[in-house]
Amino acid sequence: MARVYNFSAGPAVLPEEVLKEAAAEMLDYQGSGQSVMEMSHRSKVFDKIIKDAEQDLRDLLNIPDNYKVLFLQGGAHLQFAMIPMNLMKNKVADYIVTGQWAKRAFKEAQKFGDAKCIASSEDKTFSYIPDCSDLPIDENADYVYICENNTIYGTKFKTLPNTKGKDLVADVSSCFLSEPMDVSKYAVIYGGAQKNIGPAGVVIVIIREDLITEDVLPGTPTMLQYKTHADNDSLYNTPPCYGIYICGKVFKWLKKQGGLEAMKAYNEKKAAILYDFLDQSKLFKGTVEKNSRSLMNVPFVTGDADMDAKFIKEATEAGFVNLKGHRSVGGMRASIYNAMPIEGVEKLVAFMKKFEEENA
Repeated sequence: MARVYNFSAGPAVLPEEVLKEAAAEMLDYQGSGQSVMEMSHRSKVFDKIIKDAEQDLRDLLNIPDNYKVLFLQGGAHLQFAMIPMNLMKNKVADYIVTGQWAKRAFKEAQKFGDAKCIASSEDKTFSYIPDCSDLPIDENADYVYICENNTIYGTKFKTLPNTKGKDLVADVSSCFLSEPMDVSKYAVIYGGAQKNIGPAGVVIVIIREDLITEDVLPGTPTMLQYKTHADNDSLYNTPPCYGIYICGKVFKWLKKQGGLEAMKAYNEKKAAILYDFLDQSKLFKGTVEKNSRSLMNVPFVTGDADMDAKFIKEATEAGFVNLKGHRSVGGMRASIYNAMPIEGVEKLVAFMKKFEEENA
């Protein structure tokens, strides 16, 4: 069977080139006589895999020397707890709630101290990013938290909030490596790999070194302290070896595409094809305010649940899969991550035009 166009929000499409390389190396990784899936995480071979992956990520993002890169497990959800456990020294944190995952992170942080929601877009079903130029930031706040790209609702911070000198923590799971970013503007950046980087099971944390201390909340388990992993170069316990190996291959693929400036241009071009169609369509319409639109996740609806269901069914039969919106919002969503080729978006739009004509 031919490969489908996979618009899943995660686990998501991976570059075909990377999958073919991994397939060719499945039984014998570079003459080692074994698969990466079987090798010891303490071996010289794997040590090179993880070190190369880190270096390539540092190159792509121009990560300053005073930041550590950690390859961890537990997905973004575990970071919802690890962040307050490690950073809430004053037991105060400010959260900007722009979607489901920011809301969950906020609720989790409330277990550990005085977490406050200082801005939200829930009043309009998270369809926009609130103005964050002058927020009521607590002078005792240990950090200000955002989810930079909201996978479910298709919104993205175009301008970082004014944190008034407080550390910024960002969940970038669904926009990671889609465009350049100035790492020095953040205290912590983290993201699950399964959307734009690799297979599920890896979460990457980029954290400023001065925040990695033994001064954590009482009772924080050893495994949930950043220092544990930083001191052991992400090898304190057995890491998700195969996932890290695939992430490393994706980093090399991104470098080959021309790096993050090139990816940004490509992603803007792809997103414009879909948004331009939605803006003139009589049947389909986007659900996000224009100045808050994500390049990665594009939600849209027909306004009729039966028509939405019919579209999803016919699109799936035509080879455009995983277009159903998140169960909490319904409708449709096309996730067009780095690895989605431009022809995938062009063909989807052609299919949507045809569907619109047939169902006018």
